[in-house]
Amino acid sequence: VQLQASGGGLVQDGGSLRLSCAASRRTASIWNVGWFRQAPGKEREFVGAIRMSGSIYNVDSVKGRFTISRDNAKNTVYLQMNSLKPEDTAVYYCAAGRSVVLSDPSGYSYWGQGTLVTVSS
Repeated sequence: VQLQASGGGLVQDGGSLRLSCAASRRTASIWNVGWFRQAPGKEREFVGAIRMSGSIYNVDSVKGRFTISRDNAKNTVYLQMNSLKPEDTAVYYCAAGRSVVLSDPSGYSYWGQGTLVTVSS
């Protein structure tokens, strides 16, 4: 499975972006797909995930601002990011796996290349 993350860019504080994670083949409904981010000088952190069942999880810092969805027909998972803040600046990665623990990066077998999101103040 190959994952392609896209949609990053430069946005002002309070703005919105939608990231896409396109899979090379049927992925979204048979794998958990997670979103992670890594800011400069920091460790990679879990943002949220959508299980193969469709259940969605977001970390507290993005709840109410970020929404994960998927389009099975397009083999694509989306991360809609609203009310962006400068602290959301990071490279965002999507990953696919079958781990029970969604927040553990080691539980994901496939990773996209990352897309940079920069939020200016």
